[in-house]
Amino acid sequence: MYPSRRSYHQYCCPNILQPLYNPYNLLLLIHVFLSEGLTPACQQSLKSYLKEKFQKIYERISHHTTSTLLNEIYTELYVTEDGSEEFNNEHEVRQIETASRRPSPETSIKCSDLFENDVFRTVLTKGVAGIGKTIFVQKFILDWAEGKSNHGVNFIFPLPFRELNLMRNEFLSLENLLHKFFPDTKQLRPLDYVHNKVLFIFDGLDESQLPLDFHNNERLTTVTQVASVDALITNLIKGNLLRSALLWITSRPAAVSQIPLDCIDHVTEVQGFNDHQKEEYFRKKIIDQSLANRIIKHIKSSRSLYSMCHIPVFCWIAATVLEEMLGDAEIKEIPKTLTQMFTRFLIFQIKQSGQKYQGKTETDPDKINEVVWKLGKLAFHKLEEGNLVFYEEDLKQCGIDREMSIFSGLFTQIFTQDFGLHIGKVFSFVHLTVQEFLAALYAFFSFILNNKNVLEKTGLRHCFGKSTVSDFLKHAVNKALESKNGHLDLFLRFLLGLSVESNQTFFRGLLPQSASSSDSKEATVNYIKRKIRENASPEKSINLFHCLNELNDLSLVHEIQRFLSTSGSYCLRDSKLSPAQWSALVFVLLNSEEKLDEIELCKYDPSEECLQRLFPVVKASRKAL
Repeated sequence: MYPSRRSYHQYCCPNILQPLYNPYNLLLLIHVFLSEGLTPACQQSLKSYLKEKFQKIYERISHHTTSTLLNEIYTELYVTEDGSEEFNNEHEVRQIETASRRPSPETSIKCSDLFENDVFRTVLTKGVAGIGKTIFVQKFILDWAEGKSNHGVNFIFPLPFRELNLMRNEFLSLENLLHKFFPDTKQLRPLDYVHNKVLFIFDGLDESQLPLDFHNNERLTTVTQVASVDALITNLIKGNLLRSALLWITSRPAAVSQIPLDCIDHVTEVQGFNDHQKEEYFRKKIIDQSLANRIIKHIKSSRSLYSMCHIPVFCWIAATVLEEMLGDAEIKEIPKTLTQMFTRFLIFQIKQSGQKYQGKTETDPDKINEVVWKLGKLAFHKLEEGNLVFYEEDLKQCGIDREMSIFSGLFTQIFTQDFGLHIGKVFSFVHLTVQEFLAALYAFFSFILNNKNVLEKTGLRHCFGKSTVSDFLKHAVNKALESKNGHLDLFLRFLLGLSVESNQTFFRGLLPQSASSSDSKEATVNYIKRKIRENASPEKSINLFHCLNELNDLSLVHEIQRFLSTSGSYCLRDSKLSPAQWSALVFVLLNSEEKLDEIELCKYDPSEECLQRLFPVVKASRKAL
């Protein structure tokens, strides 16, 4: 249990029914009577504004794209309570792998229920990138604005961290901060924030560029005190400022440690889609139901794609690509690997943006090359820094102007004039995996064109002869294996997938000739197999099998499958498997079509090594016997 677990009622304002000789209570009663007609008007104005702002969902190509009503396409997510006392520092790729195989919980928290019972003051909702946290928040706000839920809440103030970043150097009061974001709140008086039930929503803690200095910021107790934006936020979270207010914070797992544990009363986790919800999403997204059925069938035929579809953003990417490809009778090769899917997604977005914004049916190859190269450079360097959100100055440093960012179709833009401000724009790739794919493109092309290994800290060209493609890829494999939290796992998959000649077809403008050969592929495959045999950790071995899949080599998997078919069952209690075979077995179990509701460990070798090898399967199962 989290140590704070405090009831919201502990923070509520003093009971005004206490003896009236208390001057505070007397003033509060007078204020209530004077402003009783003011609050409903302000509340209705805020609801109208939020309904207009949050009733639509945009197709993440740019701010000019078409929109869909959120209520028409929203698919319920699995959101569960998180009772662990420590935050998970494991890289998101590995958390995604575990979550995609974890059986769906029996009960799920609905977004409307988070604050219905006034049990907790500060709720933290975590989840990996693209899992649906922001849409979850959007649905919560829309339901309140439409009068469907949380009727006891008088005011909801959404303050995304990516917007607060733009004000990080300003000094103002909380009252004035709200006036800037929500002009209609100028009618509210300071005591209105105490008298009414107010909810602040801070979406995207992982995007914050505020220092969040909980230990050294000055103490604030009233909404009229002037301080830095950082001090306003930390005092709200600590409960010094507006102790009666409710707070909701969302974050990717890696960033939650920025907030002290004793400031959080309750933690929930967005798990994404279960198998039923995956299908529901595609049927809502694709109007042609026969085409939707074909897309679902194809997704299910590839376990690596199907497992990724528990992430809503990946479902959108898959739907975007497959709707076009499966609807075109001339296209025969449908993506079956992550690299193939993201390559198609990149080309599709650039092509669509070129047609929409420049009126061209054919996109200029030189323009594509320029876009891919510069976006890849931005993606790689920001990935190195751990940044998923960046600003106009970051784009300019990589030679990207506004026209190119719109043309690329890979940005979502947040214009702060939506809140009555005009202080800049915020950019991000539509998902972490898109950024990692573009970063891999940049790394691969940098080596092929300039013999420059950007994975080396110096970033210098090799001085003694030209390294081969297999040398570069082996170096990348080693770098990924050295990572303690697997932050290069998915990057490595894309890098290896791009080395396959058939995946380079769309980038002929950047590559003067094929950048790989059957010999270099064979050398890379053999090197990866050797690393698997060298007793790599279970998680790292699983990613290496995914890498072999991107290289179209499943020989080790087929080997263990043949072994299992001859044994007649998965009972391997007396079998002595090599480390590579154990890794292959774990990969087969995690990617099987059967649900991992429980694993019977008694069927396997009763040794500590066996248990360690099977640990990823145990984590992905509901029960271990």
